[in-house]
Amino acid sequence: MYPLEWIEKLKVGRPGAAAAPMVISPVVLSLGLTSLLTDISSEMVNSLLPAYVVLHLHLSPMQFGLIDGLYNGFAIALLSLAAGIMADRVSRQKEVALVGYSISGVCKLLLLAVGTTYAGLLLVIGLDRLGKGIRAAPRDALISLNTPSNSFASAFSVHRAMDACGSLLGPVVAFALLALLPGAFDAVWITSFAFAGLGVAALWLFVPRSTPVPRDTTRVVTPLWSGLRSRQFLVLAGCGALLALTTVSDGFIYLMLQRKSATAAGYFPLFYVMTAAGYMLFAIPAGRLADRISRRTVFMSGYGVLIALYTLLYFQDHVGSGLLVGCLALLGLYYAATEGILMALTSAVVPAERRTAGIAIVATGIGLGKLASSIAFGALWQTYGMQRSVLVFATAMAVAMMASWILLRKHAQVPT
Repeated sequence: MYPLEWIEKLKVGRPGAAAAPMVISPVVLSLGLTSLLTDISSEMVNSLLPAYVVLHLHLSPMQFGLIDGLYNGFAIALLSLAAGIMADRVSRQKEVALVGYSISGVCKLLLLAVGTTYAGLLLVIGLDRLGKGIRAAPRDALISLNTPSNSFASAFSVHRAMDACGSLLGPVVAFALLALLPGAFDAVWITSFAFAGLGVAALWLFVPRSTPVPRDTTRVVTPLWSGLRSRQFLVLAGCGALLALTTVSDGFIYLMLQRKSATAAGYFPLFYVMTAAGYMLFAIPAGRLADRISRRTVFMSGYGVLIALYTLLYFQDHVGSGLLVGCLALLGLYYAATEGILMALTSAVVPAERRTAGIAIVATGIGLGKLASSIAFGALWQTYGMQRSVLVFATAMAVAMMASWILLRKHAQVPT
């Protein structure tokens, strides 16, 4: 375990609880390295997709919504649950995660084959996200299984901070390549594949094989639902899906900011850099605060930040450079307060022997919500325009946030 002493300088604390040093397992740090390298690869592609599809290929917002839904939702939901169940049954979280990372890596080369064909892009992006669906839940289960329960949010936030570092570096690499070789998307795809290979190697070499979780042999268990029937878990999974359903995807937010700021398309990847920088900066303090005070409060506050961002987008017709940076920082703060914290909340209410499946169920609900959200927002934008679409989603999120807060408070029976 490695102590992170500087975090102790935060002057916050849960009432009645003594301040405890934050310790992070070497397994969490190794998984963070894997995610860092993989996210450099993924974000080299992801940061170019909106500009590549809408500004370079001149496809419609609705067509981009379908691609974005595949990238962020459907494919993740499709295999996440199956991978989670398998990993729990055989206690092979590392091996299942390796399969997912490898599939995503190979897809970076397949982008070379499909070129600019819309159907080919849909196929490869869907396959790439299948890899993410396979790997995400086993990876997060490994984090929680190697972390004391009172440090769940801290451990996830350290991992997410390293992940965000990769998200920051990926667009920088893509931007640099296109600056040196204008229009050379093939060079971006090949470099992305190289980083994906390094991520797979880091997981294989530095993360130890999963240790089987002791099971309670005195009771009969069902293949899936044993340990996943609690109201706390079902409410948490439902709230996660509801909030995802009312969330505008990053790609659309960046397209709106690009239009309102009149930023040149070549600078589009830098939007991802600034968001990732905010995420990396705020992730560890947000996780530490969640463990010390309330994970639920920090999680819901993140969606409050997102509503503030939507409000700015609705009322501002022109976005200057200062406001542009502020909007991207708000998006990074939203991620810092929600992504890892939700996995910490889930880990706290799911028994160890069903941890991967529980995380996968939550991820599946979020994936389906994001799929529907991307398609719906793309259709609204194409039919009613950008401003009205933002207003509809901001209103829907406010309602979803209030409902989620009430439900999570009502059914909280463990420290959250």
